[in-house]
Amino acid sequence: MSHSKLTAGQMLNLAVVTVTASCGDTFLARGMKSVGPVSVHHLGELIHAVLTPWVGAGIVVLIGFFASYLTALSWADLSYVLPATSIGYVIMELLGRFWLHEYVSPWRWLGIVFIMLMGGAYGVTLMDAVRIGVYAPKNARVHTRLIQEAYGEMRLALNM
Repeated sequence: MSHSKLTAGQMLNLAVVTVTASCGDTFLARGMKSVGPVSVHHLGELIHAVLTPWVGAGIVVLIGFFASYLTALSWADLSYVLPATSIGYVIMELLGRFWLHEYVSPWRWLGIVFIMLMGGAYGVTLMDAVRIGVYAPKNARVHTRLIQEAYGEMRLALNM
């Protein structure tokens, strides 16, 4: 599949991955702030945390994330899905800052901007590589090589 030709369903899937990851993590953080510190050595505390409304909602939303993430990985490589969903870092920081009232330092914002820029640049580079046939996603390498060889032979024939 050429990553430069995403269907509407695939774009929606990437949007669901992005939003559910950000919201699910934020719900967990909100719930754990109300629960307080827990220890893996005290199973009762962990069970109590899981049964709180915000943590429970976070778990449900992250199950939705996991399902949509698996779906995305079924038609795209991990090296494409992660950069394509990097806007989730911005969503999570905005939720943390304005909903959870967390302090977000300028250095953290700079790091997020850097991740976004590099993810976007990587995504564009990957789409260009797929379009010109230098990179072929899952199980298409043999077909791409054959097409490139045929293209090369055709160019030689036309130049003669």
